[in-house]
Amino acid sequence: MGGEVADVLIIGAGASGSVAAKHLTESGFDVVMLEQGDWWNPDKFPGNFPEYELLNSGAFNPNPNARDRDDDYPIDLSNSDQPIYMYSGVGGSTVFFAGVWSRALPSDFRVRTMDGIADDWPIGYQDLAPFYHINDQDFGASGLHGNPAFPDGGANPPLPAHPILPTGRRMAEAMNRLGWHWWPGNSAIPSRPWKNQAQCVRYGICRAGCTAGSKGSVDITHIPYALSAGLKLITGARVAEITVDEKGLASGATYFKNGKEHHQSASVVILAANGIGTPRLLLMSTSNRFPDGLANSSGVVGQNLMIHPFAGVIGLYDEPFDDWIGPAGIQIESMEFYESDSSRGFARGSKWHIMGTGGPLEMAMRRARGEGMRDEPFWGEQFVPKMKEAVGRSIDWIVHVEDLPEPTNAVTLDPELKDSDGLSAPKVTYATAENTHVAFDFAIARALEAHEEAGAEKAWVSGRNMSSGHNLGTARMGDDPAASVVDGTGRAHDVPNLYIIDGSVFTTSTGTNPTATICAIAKRTATYLVESRGDQLVSG
Repeated sequence: MGGEVADVLIIGAGASGSVAAKHLTESGFDVVMLEQGDWWNPDKFPGNFPEYELLNSGAFNPNPNARDRDDDYPIDLSNSDQPIYMYSGVGGSTVFFAGVWSRALPSDFRVRTMDGIADDWPIGYQDLAPFYHINDQDFGASGLHGNPAFPDGGANPPLPAHPILPTGRRMAEAMNRLGWHWWPGNSAIPSRPWKNQAQCVRYGICRAGCTAGSKGSVDITHIPYALSAGLKLITGARVAEITVDEKGLASGATYFKNGKEHHQSASVVILAANGIGTPRLLLMSTSNRFPDGLANSSGVVGQNLMIHPFAGVIGLYDEPFDDWIGPAGIQIESMEFYESDSSRGFARGSKWHIMGTGGPLEMAMRRARGEGMRDEPFWGEQFVPKMKEAVGRSIDWIVHVEDLPEPTNAVTLDPELKDSDGLSAPKVTYATAENTHVAFDFAIARALEAHEEAGAEKAWVSGRNMSSGHNLGTARMGDDPAASVVDGTGRAHDVPNLYIIDGSVFTTSTGTNPTATICAIAKRTATYLVESRGDQLVSG
């Protein structure tokens, strides 16, 4: 394997890698993609089975330490107050994400300018706007144009928004009375048949794998097109090192497949292994020229990890909502408290959206562990009436708070823990910042206020500071090579034919779900590679 020199080698078949692979292969590039996992079998998705909630906690658990599969790597979380969520396999985490398709706002790219903290991105909203729009087409996005929170109305998704269910309608009426912003949420789930995607059948089990083939997971929306255009996809390939030539240019990657070592040569290397895997691989790729890790002359590779925690605020109501009807990801969203307001006592803000409260198991856990609910009788003879009171009669505000970059929150290499190929596992050090805690207190209080206005019989915090699976910031973008890893195109300052396109390049985390922004960055970088093909410095 790997005898020929590829035009481009992409490491990782998740959201960003697949976006780049489709664009580059369709533009005539010879592309090889290495993915440490395999194809997921849709017949095995938990969503096919009544016990899907139980299955989600085992072999399909979002925490790789809990899954404990050979194609995952373990993570040392002994110094982290958060778990890490991510998936190996073709499609990466998009196979199991909720499909929330939310853009960052212009202010997200100018935090230093506006708030005097963190750093500005080297790019802005308008730089990404055309790529957000193209990806809306490729992912089968559904939504409603005209969102006043965005300068362009949130652009114009190609498909109409999904119906707002009774949960969303009741809360929207309360938000109107409060004078607070809300808008139907954009979703990477088609409300009509679209290209390779079936129309959403509204099972509501999106996070357990879409059994209808509707959701915009890249194993459906991108990889098949890239394969048709000539992509060579190698699964079960765990990369051990990005290699460099005598000029210090990336020359390819060494990887293990079935316990055997291989090397794939390439003129250009693209790293798309997420905010944990990317710094891990850079730090493992040491040489005489790069003793501290590849592309790490700044010393910031692995630093500034942002996990983007969220809270859940649930209200119980006096009417059946049937809130298990899908799509699961989003009904309405609110950006009312997204922008900074110094009078609140913290920096930045939060984005809210309403999701279904899940099935019986999820509701039981959220009620039993909720703040102010732990001492209320629940188990035993109280269980059945309490569950009847809750399941299908709840509204859940998911509150995302912006997680600011902290150099001490970091990914390093564990000196002892190894994966199944004997490679160093990542060690995550993460402590939720005080600013985040204060921002949560404010946002949760407002969400409880919204439940009160909507007429909730009872409301509580079902969890705060919970891991979102948004792993960001560990190979950050910036204009200054001494303080960042890549420039605004995603090209490494130290290695001009190495590009990084996943969430690790985020300069700040934004306050909203990052997948649409990750994919816009990947599309922009792939477009740059096509347009600058004749000017690229390449190995070989």
